[in-house]
Amino acid sequence: MMGNKKLQVWLPLLFSVVLIAGMFFGYKLNKGGNSKGFFKTSRPTSLQEALDLIRSKYVDPVSLDSLQGGAIQEMMTELDPHSVYFPPVESKEAIEDLQGNFDGIGVEFNVFTDTVNVTYVLPGGPSDVAGLRIGDKIVAVNDSSLVGAGVTNSKIREFIRGKSGSSAVLTIVRDAKVQKVNVKRGSIPVPSVDAAYMINAKTGYIKLNKFTATSYEEFMQALEDLQKQGMNELIYDLRGNGGGFMNEAIDMADEFLDGDKLIVYTEGVNSKKREYRAKRPGLFEKGKLVILIDELSASASEVLAGALQDWDRATIIGRRSFGKGLVQEQYELSDGSAIRLTVARYYSPLGRSIQRPYDKGKKVYMEEISERYYNGEVLYADSNKVNHGKEYKTPSGHIVYGGGGIMPDYFVPIDTSTYPVSINRIFTSGSINSFVYSYYLKNRPVIDQYKNATDYAQHFNQSSQMWNEFVQHAASKDSVNLSTLNAKQQQTLQRRLEAFLGRFRWRNNGYYQVLNHDDAVIAKAMEMVK
Repeated sequence: MMGNKKLQVWLPLLFSVVLIAGMFFGYKLNKGGNSKGFFKTSRPTSLQEALDLIRSKYVDPVSLDSLQGGAIQEMMTELDPHSVYFPPVESKEAIEDLQGNFDGIGVEFNVFTDTVNVTYVLPGGPSDVAGLRIGDKIVAVNDSSLVGAGVTNSKIREFIRGKSGSSAVLTIVRDAKVQKVNVKRGSIPVPSVDAAYMINAKTGYIKLNKFTATSYEEFMQALEDLQKQGMNELIYDLRGNGGGFMNEAIDMADEFLDGDKLIVYTEGVNSKKREYRAKRPGLFEKGKLVILIDELSASASEVLAGALQDWDRATIIGRRSFGKGLVQEQYELSDGSAIRLTVARYYSPLGRSIQRPYDKGKKVYMEEISERYYNGEVLYADSNKVNHGKEYKTPSGHIVYGGGGIMPDYFVPIDTSTYPVSINRIFTSGSINSFVYSYYLKNRPVIDQYKNATDYAQHFNQSSQMWNEFVQHAASKDSVNLSTLNAKQQQTLQRRLEAFLGRFRWRNNGYYQVLNHDDAVIAKAMEMVK
């Protein structure tokens, strides 16, 4: 039973670690590169000779691109864990992920009962202009069916995305009637600021999910908006933020640091030392600042948190960060594939290297995150004392550590809330999403009466009604008896339902305003700013 509970708690974290392993952690795209082809040199290598022999002598047809890709993959395994080869398709997706936009129709969707349901329409976006609504069912795109068990998210994206300016003719079902809608694709922003709102009259909250090409611009807009509302204390949430472009983190740090303070420097065997300093008056150089981190906060998140901790500018709350202190540049190859290559290490202003050791291989390196759960590090503050590296002293005399992530100033353990194994079916089946989606469509006029996400989070009065309906839904759809939950489990699950419901109307602002009510890390942050 204990093993099951551990799995329940840790499974979401393990999924996140897998995502982090595949994320683009570098800070710069070298789109042209210097290479005319990875294997093309003035003098043929043995690898090139082997490929030529296979091409000219092998008994059967063979894809040389696959062979080359496999050879490159094998080479990359001999380097650090963050040097990665991307085949052509994955290379395009990796770049798109951090561009801050993509070409598409401007909707979010979910698949319920083998049908694509529109769960969000971007205001002012192509689908909004064409008249699409939340609740529409997309059954075909340009006469290609999107109905059935074989429809995957990747297939749906393949059909609805396309070059900006091109047309997508959607066949939709609305109010049991079939109609066609012509949507002209456009550039769709992908926000990296998940939420920005005032917790109280003077304390603001910003949640950043990654450092994309537009993150600094989004951050500045959020910061200015909160300051107009009277903010003079800020909680900046970098939990789960796996990094991205380092220059975006540097620009953000500049808004918090005065003078020409050193923010970070990079150095490698083939890369000369380069310093990045504050260079302009910042918007928030004064005022209390709290940074939230956890074991999935990595790379650019650690650059920002490390700089502010080294200069005694911010209080760091949460758990020890990922420990990724390597800088990558991405080089495109002639076939459209790419190599993300580690070219330097980064160091905090005090000279701390945040990088964890990786000499035992990629598997051991990645599993170190899950080990923090099993050895108790994410549960007990005292366990952190054995994991720190070299000590450094900040200007105020505060001791900080290098060699394995950013150690928080104040530790908050991971939430160990668990549910009976029988209840887990509602999480894995998608039952929660489908229920909340249906509930929103039925009760939209009531939800729309709330002025904003804050009003909703503070005054939502349908919790009991929604819970009773969900109990019936879980029993009929998943054969799950929710009456077995204790009071704490029921409260946690109800809060999650309310958060998902808030997201349909106010996006992530509504989602986080609800969830943060019961968040122990937020509670500790509020205690510190007071």
